[in-house]
Amino acid sequence: MIVSSSKMNFADIVDDILRVDYLPEVYKAMVEVVPDVAKEAAKKLRAESPKRPGGGEYAKGWAYKLERGRTNVVATVYGKNGTYQLAHLLEKGHAKRNGGRVQPVVHIAPVEEWATNKAYDDIMDRLEKV
Repeated sequence: MIVSSSKMNFADIVDDILRVDYLPEVYKAMVEVVPDVAKEAAKKLRAESPKRPGGGEYAKGWAYKLERGRTNVVATVYGKNGTYQLAHLLEKGHAKRNGGRVQPVVHIAPVEEWATNKAYDDIMDRLEKV
């Protein structure tokens, strides 16, 4: 009898095992963690976004939406009312009308990094308990 790994596709075998045994727990952890992190990220952006005196409409406009697929959960934090152009100009800086540049006001990137790390850490913590 000859046993050869070339006769078996180990990747498919491991994928099947993980899909049947592990995927439901991962999906459950994502469903529990991702909405909470997205809500907190929108809250942080409302607090950390630049505000004009007496206004603050840009900062108030952060919201999030959730999309659930068969095997994943995606949260998108976005600026309502078409503020994505303003968000880009503030985050990256832009040219002035009469020359020169406006310095960027980096406020989205740190919150994005925090949210990514927080979601990963919380999901891993929940999976370690399983």
